[in-house]
Amino acid sequence: MTSPQPPDQTTLARAFDAVAAQYAAARPGYPPALFDAVEELAGRPLAGARVLDVGAGTGIASGLLRARGARVTAVEPGAAMAAQLRAAHPGIPLVRADGDALPFADRAAFDLVGYAQAWHWTDPARSVPEALRVLRPGGALALWWNVPDPDTQWAAAQEARLARRLPGYHAHSVAPEAADLIRGLGLGLRPESRVLRWTRTVPLATHLAMLGSRSYFAALGPAAAAPVLADERAALLEVFPDGQVEEAYALDLTVARRPAP
Repeated sequence: MTSPQPPDQTTLARAFDAVAAQYAAARPGYPPALFDAVEELAGRPLAGARVLDVGAGTGIASGLLRARGARVTAVEPGAAMAAQLRAAHPGIPLVRADGDALPFADRAAFDLVGYAQAWHWTDPARSVPEALRVLRPGGALALWWNVPDPDTQWAAAQEARLARRLPGYHAHSVAPEAADLIRGLGLGLRPESRVLRWTRTVPLATHLAMLGSRSYFAALGPAAAAPVLADERAALLEVFPDGQVEEAYALDLTVARRPAP
């Protein structure tokens, strides 16, 4: 079997618009423990906080942040992803832009700049200074990712199968290195990291749709992705014969506060 050529990062980053509705329907959210940890590491409650959700996608994190009482502004570059966000959360202000060039004045506008499943699409040398520019002194930059739990046997086996079959799969993942990348910028930041483990149980079809909404599969296109997903369906039915998949996540969180003057 011939392996597909790995898509480059630009192609991957632009691929989400092709699967925007699928992304909105199948991607996991985030457990309450994540937002508890964000509040602890940021040093303030989310209730009443001015939060910028960058790379907001279809608004999964935006909606959860607003439910915690945050005053959320979403930033999303993709047209179809932004349309999904507008439909799901019409009350959340939305700006079409990306984290490397935030369209906000230097005015300490936000208490928290968050990246949910999105910071790896930015250039840290640009996106971190941009976050600091719009944060108030003492405000926080928070980055988080749902990552398949490597300590869960079936999830680790699935990731290994996909890596063998798909060249460059997850090549742009930076979740474990986020704190070191921030420290390496020489901006005087002291990031702290946590790993939170959680699960959700979904029908097999939802799990496969979640896989198909990942940038690599979206960039491959439906025809090339179909046989890979069909093989995953067969493999998972051996583990979950009732067709209910218990997805296991190791949620990587990194938070860095802007130093107070």
